[in-house]
Amino acid sequence: MVVMQTRDNGRMASLSGFEPDFSSPQGRERYDEALRSYPGQAIVDLRTMRDNMRRLVDLCGGDGGHADVMGVVKADAYGHGLIPSALAALAGGATWLGTAQSHEALLLRRAGIGPDRCRVLTWVYNGRRAPFAELIMNDIDISVGSLDSVDAVGAAARRTGRRARVHVKVDTGFGRNGFTPQAFDEALRRLRLLVDEGLVEVVGQWSHLAVADSPDVPEFVASTDRQIASFHEFTRRMSQAGMPPVVRHLANTAGTLSRPDIRFELTRPGIGLYGYEPDPAMGVPSTYGLRPAMRLQAQLATVKKVEAGHGISYGRTYLTPDATSTAIVPLGYADGINRAASGFDMQGARHIDKPGGPVRVQTTAGPRIFHVSGRVCMDQFIIDLHGDADAMGVHEGDTVRLFGPGRGEAYDEPTADDWARAGETISYTVFTCLSNRIPRLYEHAYEVLSDRDIALLDEGSLL
Repeated sequence: MVVMQTRDNGRMASLSGFEPDFSSPQGRERYDEALRSYPGQAIVDLRTMRDNMRRLVDLCGGDGGHADVMGVVKADAYGHGLIPSALAALAGGATWLGTAQSHEALLLRRAGIGPDRCRVLTWVYNGRRAPFAELIMNDIDISVGSLDSVDAVGAAARRTGRRARVHVKVDTGFGRNGFTPQAFDEALRRLRLLVDEGLVEVVGQWSHLAVADSPDVPEFVASTDRQIASFHEFTRRMSQAGMPPVVRHLANTAGTLSRPDIRFELTRPGIGLYGYEPDPAMGVPSTYGLRPAMRLQAQLATVKKVEAGHGISYGRTYLTPDATSTAIVPLGYADGINRAASGFDMQGARHIDKPGGPVRVQTTAGPRIFHVSGRVCMDQFIIDLHGDADAMGVHEGDTVRLFGPGRGEAYDEPTADDWARAGETISYTVFTCLSNRIPRLYEHAYEVLSDRDIALLDEGSLL
């Protein structure tokens, strides 16, 4: 494939858009090594992630607001990488970090992100086995949403001789974690005893919104309003019990973007940090000044010519309509490529026409979008190039892009939203299901992070 180049801000940039922005010759060497080690890469732009957080911080501080912002880095930072993403969020102005699982909260502290840098909150655990004592000793805030968890945290505080910082999770209608209104009196009674004993400091109150990402559905807007009213009632009851919450947090990304009335003292944007809207019903990332931070790419394996009517992949759900060339993209469902994003055609699947996930391929005529043809396999999938590969300038080893920060297929670059539609899922699963066998590589780390923070990362992943 011939790759034209142009001068861009004093650097040589590939018109194909596949070359990362290298910080140094060493960055180029690390990239080349990643290509040798695996035929797919997830490239995360830490500058973009920092700027997304800056946008969210500015939003929460505008119009007289004063809410702090938590960078939610659960699930390995939505597949983007826990520690690099946490540091980018802090560089953008986050003062809190949030992880669902306790072990990720502890990883943040062990990596060197101390309480002098930010508060850390964790909220999902098995109360009988959770490392509450270790969490307390590492100055990590703990969510409590059951009577058993209140008792267990209190017992751990007693053993360690350290006071636990807790956030009280309340169920305002989501039906997941948290105290119901009926169970709240007993929860407050037990918490009051622990506070009086000096074992617990009630720092926060929080809950989670169920349908704040559906502003186009009046019924759902009304449901969110009821959740907000319930949240206020829980606050009243905590204050009446002598434990008014210092930090209240209810707004997820959807709430942060669309409901300034519920930013309170802290907001918890998750998907927004990574540059996506919570739901396409809310628009696109650029609507909110956000930009996707991850690009997923791969290098083509076998490229070959096949005749018309040739079956593609398991089940012969796709038959080539004409003589064509096909190309193997060496990523599959073991890498997190959703098998539901397989592509069928009318001839192969007996009157089922379903486009597969989109892939951007650079050709001599410019970038083109092709789709998964046939079923996604464990380690690979196939695309029908609908033409002669040699004439198109497509060859084995070419880099193709599955998704990136572009504005969708109409602009010759798919996004994770496009893959979500192809797989009948949501963008969140597109990131979080990416296997760790795909290398994560980081752009602009040296620009965004201090030397102190750079020292916390695997330098081999920094471009």
